[in-house]
Amino acid sequence: MTGPETGAVSGTGGARSAPPRTRFRPLAWFRSRPLRSRLALLTAFAVAVAVAAVSLACWFVTRAQLEAELDSSLRSSRLDDASVGTLITLCRQGTTPPPMGGSYTVQVILANGSVCTSGQAPIPAGPADLAVARGQLTYALHTVKDEDGREMRVYTYPQQVPPGLALAVSVARPLAEVDNSMSTLRWMLLLVSGIGVVGAGAAGLWVARTGLEPVDRLTGAVEHVAATEDLTVRIPVEGEDEIARLSRSFNAMTAALATSRDRQSQLIADAGHELRTPLTSLRTNIELLARSEETGRAIPADDRRALMASVKAQMTELAALIGDLQELARPDTARPGPLEVVPLHGILRSALDRARLRGPELTFVTDLAPWYVRAEPAAIERALVNVLDNAVKFSPPRGAVEVTLMRGELKVRDHGPGIPPDELPHVFERFWRSPSARSLPGSGLGLSIVARTVHQAGGSAILAPAPGGGTVATLRLPGAPTPPPSVVADEGRDEA
Repeated sequence: MTGPETGAVSGTGGARSAPPRTRFRPLAWFRSRPLRSRLALLTAFAVAVAVAAVSLACWFVTRAQLEAELDSSLRSSRLDDASVGTLITLCRQGTTPPPMGGSYTVQVILANGSVCTSGQAPIPAGPADLAVARGQLTYALHTVKDEDGREMRVYTYPQQVPPGLALAVSVARPLAEVDNSMSTLRWMLLLVSGIGVVGAGAAGLWVARTGLEPVDRLTGAVEHVAATEDLTVRIPVEGEDEIARLSRSFNAMTAALATSRDRQSQLIADAGHELRTPLTSLRTNIELLARSEETGRAIPADDRRALMASVKAQMTELAALIGDLQELARPDTARPGPLEVVPLHGILRSALDRARLRGPELTFVTDLAPWYVRAEPAAIERALVNVLDNAVKFSPPRGAVEVTLMRGELKVRDHGPGIPPDELPHVFERFWRSPSARSLPGSGLGLSIVARTVHQAGGSAILAPAPGGGTVATLRLPGAPTPPPSVVADEGRDEA
């Protein structure tokens, strides 16, 4: 048989602590609501404050106006001397006077404090009323309660009946007339305010839903892109407001991302295609060398030297291709390095020395005038080397390459087969190679690096057929024939 149940479990083992109470924070709760709910609440709150302020102002103004009209009616309701004399005579005879003022309460106050009331509940005579009866005040206007507990508005004025007898007459009306009207007005204002607040909340919710519909579409589009990585989504743009601007920005962003992804995919595909050829050739040559070591069959010395030269050339081509890919992998808006004022003619002479090593049978005709540009030294040298390598590659044996630099315009002309007009628009594209040049070494990235570097330095690059055959590459770079004073000082310190 069990004992009686208790409301709490005794002992430490069965005691259960009450869950902690979370303190209600209105601001945190408001911030956690959806945006359309917050807009509706703010609209309803703003309308409620405005309606409350207008209602209070209306209530106080109306009450003051009604009280002013009541006071005015009391001032205009003076009794004539005959009516006052009759009232005093009846009071002296001990007879209760009949009502004399209709809705008014009339009483006579003597200087000794005696009061004679006409057929209504007596009104206490205050000090102000006695002061009027004694001739100390010209009138008195105040609010008191009669013997029945009603609030009365009292106006007291002096009067002498019969002549020589000082007295005062009080005329009063109940304030219930004003209070009843104000009570009706109060309920009407409350009803109108409630309808206004509810209507404002509904209107705010409708406006929020209508105004945020483009935002909902934008949110849906962003969620779709995040879930599917589909960058072809576009949002219809209507109007010229902020939402329309946001939609245009989103469409431009997705278009730019789609273009960037397509370019990245194309770059990866082209890079894989270009890397496959040297890697396959390199792998074949290495397998031949490894098989020779495994089988013990020595490769003839001449063939071995040719094989090693081929491996070295393929490794050089592979390293150059990887370097070109690293150069092109950087964003177009990113600067490759710190910009410096460099002598373009000096860098061009260094690039010519490298070009002569690659084309020892060629003749280089140069005419270089001093020109200083602001660029990244390593990038501009790489561009110049690529231009000269392109001329060396397509020049005939024992041909000539003409290089001129005049007032920032560099021209490199070869006397090779030239470029067909239909291929000129593609010469600066990545991995593009002329059908006639696909048998020659190279990756098709050299001229694209040239165009990118020159554009970053604020210049332009053009490739065009040369008169009489061949091709002329024209690079225009902004600069000056003399260096700034700071560069001259630095060069003087270096020479010292």
